[in-house]
Amino acid sequence: MTKHTSIALATAVLLMFNSCATNPVTGKKDLVLMSEEQEIALGKQSDPAVLAQFGLYDNQQLQKFIQTKGEAMAAVSHRSNLNYQFRIVDSPVVNAFALPGGYIYFTRGILAHFNNEAQFAGVLGHEIGHVAARHSVQQQTKATLAQVGLIAGMIISPEFAQFGDAASQGLGLLFLKFGRDDERESDRLGVEYSSKIGYDAEEMADFFLTLNRLQSQNGQSIPDFMSTHPNPADRYETVNQLAFDWKKKLNLTVADINRNSYLKLIDGLVYGEDPRQGFVENNSFYHPELKFKFPIPANWQHQNSPIQFQMAPKDGKAIMNLTLAPGETLEAAAQQTLKQYSLQVVDSKSTTVNGLPALAVIADQQQQAQQQQTQVIRTLTYFIKYGGNIYSIMGISTANDFNNYLQSFTNTMENFSVLTEPDKLNRQPERIKVETVSQAATLSQIFQRNNIKEDRMQELAILNGMELSDRVEKGTMIKLFSK
Repeated sequence: MTKHTSIALATAVLLMFNSCATNPVTGKKDLVLMSEEQEIALGKQSDPAVLAQFGLYDNQQLQKFIQTKGEAMAAVSHRSNLNYQFRIVDSPVVNAFALPGGYIYFTRGILAHFNNEAQFAGVLGHEIGHVAARHSVQQQTKATLAQVGLIAGMIISPEFAQFGDAASQGLGLLFLKFGRDDERESDRLGVEYSSKIGYDAEEMADFFLTLNRLQSQNGQSIPDFMSTHPNPADRYETVNQLAFDWKKKLNLTVADINRNSYLKLIDGLVYGEDPRQGFVENNSFYHPELKFKFPIPANWQHQNSPIQFQMAPKDGKAIMNLTLAPGETLEAAAQQTLKQYSLQVVDSKSTTVNGLPALAVIADQQQQAQQQQTQVIRTLTYFIKYGGNIYSIMGISTANDFNNYLQSFTNTMENFSVLTEPDKLNRQPERIKVETVSQAATLSQIFQRNNIKEDRMQELAILNGMELSDRVEKGTMIKLFSK
């Protein structure tokens, strides 16, 4: 059993002990499922799983920025006693989310879509609001965090269909879902907290419009704070009114927006998928840094993270994982894996895979089904030694289904090979490039002058929070794409 599964079980035990506590925001008594100490401990235990799933974004200046701004805002929140941790994770998904106890995460994808510090601050205040009002503790009854372990760790389970759901939802399983009242309360708190440290909270409302356009443009899911619970148009009006009221209450005659300083901060930010961490093209997975490749079965879904690459058919009856295996030798790596997952060897053979030394192992694990009937999980794992690492590619299904997927498993595993194609090895991520407009023109004309392809102009307009027809004055900073 993995550490993350243990966390989920511990959470289930905690849910058995209901208690009433005073809500720090409302002052009213709430039925909560854990003490503050337990809440903090749960966030601390779950944080490594989130970081393993996404990885921290490698930019110390940005990490320092979010921690500094977060601490300033947390100090004026209703739970300033918590030791908040603010992190930027390396994901292109546009989102921000919070774990119990004060762990708050922004993706680099959402940073790319802010156009000033005030927008950033409004969303930061919103997420702190979820923690301050203990929304995540209330949502813990849905066992959302237990799913972190399912996705972040290689868990052998008969419930393979859950991975299929995760692949179709992107990374949504990690984001706690809040109800209509929770979202409205966090909107209110986001306005309050960002206003109290001097920002113009009206910009938070403007960012809602950007996210609505983003969803309409490509149909991707939007963050929890922009979910369809409250009507987005109503929220825009409400946040604007709240911002006006707080400016008046605080006598905030000059509120900070800080557009140029923010744009300079994200100049060079990785945008979209980062191919250096591995990418999929023409039904194959390529890893330029580690210099390997392998095919993906046709019509299988896939998900990449810093610790593993997962593949699964849409029916959810099988799964394959590629990870690094511990151990100095193939035999040692196999033994540790067998022990970790309580697997019993059925067959084993030494072999080579495209000239690389390998060990192929078929092994079983007994699983207790919901009907209390024992079913057998069967695995095929190829341990492959290459480049100073040992790679484990494990295919998993029930014993009854194993032969149906064996060809797919072996085709992927036996076609693992050294990556030599220069165009794949040298693939670079796209980045945000901030430029100052030298001559007034419409946004569309500026894009044309900078050789932006027509099919990407609307995407870039949304990224800038502008319309293509907007006139942009000389000296204005805008975002462009660069390699």
